[in-house]
Amino acid sequence: NPKHAAIAVTSGLLEKLDRVELEGVLAHELSHIKNYDILVSTLAVTLVGTVAILTDLAIRMMWWNGGRVGRSSDRQNSSNPLALVGFALLIIAPIIARIMQASVSRRRETLADVSACQLTRYPPGLISALEKLQADSTVTHSASMATAHMWIEQPLSGVNDAGRLGGFHKLFNTHPPLSERIALLREM
Repeated sequence: NPKHAAIAVTSGLLEKLDRVELEGVLAHELSHIKNYDILVSTLAVTLVGTVAILTDLAIRMMWWNGGRVGRSSDRQNSSNPLALVGFALLIIAPIIARIMQASVSRRRETLADVSACQLTRYPPGLISALEKLQADSTVTHSASMATAHMWIEQPLSGVNDAGRLGGFHKLFNTHPPLSERIALLREM
């Protein structure tokens, strides 16, 4: 709810950015509020969570055969293919939920960037802030993926996986790459 929203700025951001860059970042965060991004993210996660709960219920019903006592011929063939499919879905559902949440978040970040430039009418401010963040080599060790949506950039983006994960880990990023965001803003 925009009436109860708050924006927090870290001391590091205050130290690194000038007034125009900070204005761009704050406009970006205000755009999240104006665009009801928290509500959109909550709805996306709730829908995926509902699917996961329904899958869990279906598995429990199939696993225990709906509470019925089976015939002796049923007991000899104890494998239930639907239960196996349901079990696989139970494992995959949280992963899909996280990928969907990250995808929605990346789209909302792009919208917030564009909305911020419309609000300030000065894209170079946000572009300069993002370029400073991109050039910053400081690795934040206190970052957590659980709070990634609260950052202006992808936390832990400076940590290199040495190519072990390829592009798979990018599916879980809550922010588009800074280079893509900057390129989009330059086109405005």
